[in-house]
Amino acid sequence: MHRYAAPNLPYRPDRLDKSPARNYSSLMNIIRRMLDIDADTDARLREMAGERGQDVAAVLAEAVALLDSVVDIAGPDIGEDRRRLDAFKQTRTAVALDDVKTWVASWGSANELPRPAPR
Repeated sequence: MHRYAAPNLPYRPDRLDKSPARNYSSLMNIIRRMLDIDADTDARLREMAGERGQDVAAVLAEAVALLDSVVDIAGPDIGEDRRRLDAFKQTRTAVALDDVKTWVASWGSANELPRPAPR
C-alpha cells in the first residue's frame, strides 16, 4: 500500500502550465488527506501524472470529477430497471453486444454509425 498526501503547492511562475493545482478552481479548497492504495494503482497514477505533467493529486481530482459526471450517486432507479427487465421478458428483444461495440467504436469517426436497434 502507498500513501499519498495532497501536495504543498508553492508558487512557481516558471511552472504555471505544469502546476499540480492547475485544475483546481481555488487553492483555498485544497485539503490534506492520506489515502492507502495498492501498488498497481500507485504505478498507474504515477504513470498518468508523468504523461500529463501533473501531480498525482491533480490526476485523482480529474478522475473523481469524471466519475461524478457519469455515475448517479443517488443510486439506481430500481423501478426503471424492473420495467425494462419486464419489457425484455415479454418481447425478448435486445441490442447485441457486438452491435454496441461496433457503434461505440465508430464514435468520432467520419462514418459514425446510428444507435443500434434491438432485435
